[in-house]
Amino acid sequence: MKLIHRYQASGGSKQLLNIECNFEPTCSEYTKQCIAKYGAIKGWKLGLARIKRCNQPDLIEKIYDEVP
Repeated sequence: MKLIHRYQASGGSKQLLNIECNFEPTCSEYTKQCIAKYGAIKGWKLGLARIKRCNQPDLIEKIYDEVP
């Protein structure tokens, strides 16, 4: 969780990679929520699967995808 907090505090993908997350909540926030709900192992797996789905840079409309 500390790694995610640091990433978010530094500005996330917009600041570090010059791209904006296509999802709402952002992939980092989604991963935090998954970890809180399912624990570290399953939470990280769900978060990484979400990041892999993020393959259309800078969509105009956000894709709402809540934690299962």
